[in-house]
Amino acid sequence: RAFANVCRHRGHELLPCGGSTTARAITCPYHSWSYRLDGDLFNAAGYQGQSHFDMSEFPLRALPVQEWHGWIFLDPSGDAEPLEVHLAGLGERVGPYQPEKLVVMASHEYVIEANWKIIFENYQECYHCTSIHPELCQVSPPESGENWAPTLGSWVGGWQDLREHATTMSLDGHSDGAPIPNLSPTELRRIDYIGVFPNLLISLHPDYIMTHRAIPLSADRTWVECTWAFPPDAIALPTFDPAYAVDFWDITNREDWTACESVQRGLSSGLAEAGPLSPAEDAIYQFVTMVARGYLRQPLSPLKAAAPSSAKTEKVDH
Repeated sequence: RAFANVCRHRGHELLPCGGSTTARAITCPYHSWSYRLDGDLFNAAGYQGQSHFDMSEFPLRALPVQEWHGWIFLDPSGDAEPLEVHLAGLGERVGPYQPEKLVVMASHEYVIEANWKIIFENYQECYHCTSIHPELCQVSPPESGENWAPTLGSWVGGWQDLREHATTMSLDGHSDGAPIPNLSPTELRRIDYIGVFPNLLISLHPDYIMTHRAIPLSADRTWVECTWAFPPDAIALPTFDPAYAVDFWDITNREDWTACESVQRGLSSGLAEAGPLSPAEDAIYQFVTMVARGYLRQPLSPLKAAAPSSAKTEKVDH
């Protein structure tokens, strides 16, 4: 279950951002209103005996929440489309990697001085890789792979090959872990990069899954959490150390953040004029048009947006 982190009294946060508790109840630090873990208010200091006050009318606001392959998706608006519709078609690509069975062994947090959309656009192409990612190009040819055609789901993505000598994305191309069980020969030789609207990036490797979760802090500042999850067989190895994956991607992340921050400064100058996207940047077009449809409150997928509406139309006289 999920509840809004907001007291029903005066709106104070119940827990600090990123905080947690093992207590059997949650008490607001402002005026000490206390809630059970089912969200019900059971104590409001100073309101005892007030006939006009009924604590049962002030539970925490419940939010729709759903688990999908080990990830927890929350709908703060309360009116989002069903998750299975939002992620239509994605389970076929993610499912073989069994993310729900993997264990997160490392996590990094970053604050990037750039708009969240710049970060997502950067993730959706490797046109920039030969310019700023020498380590990545040593283990994955940037000209390889392709982006997938749009689906009915609200996500975009594509894949790239590993070089012949490489078995994963690491500084030397070798894995210090173990392959994810039951992957196909094709899945063992490539990396899938997936952007789930609005704030999740999933990178599927033969031996681990990396995710980026982004939260805008302002129009030109974004918090990003990057996590690495590995199969239990890898963690059980006496020599296992997640650093082989973490170090590689921390270097690559920081190269990306530097580029994204420069793009933000250029756009903020008021002098930037957009040029044409290259053929290698078609996933960016998919993403930005998805964002545009979201602003217009239209279906995010172009396939759903193009489908004829079953709703009845009403004649309007002008």
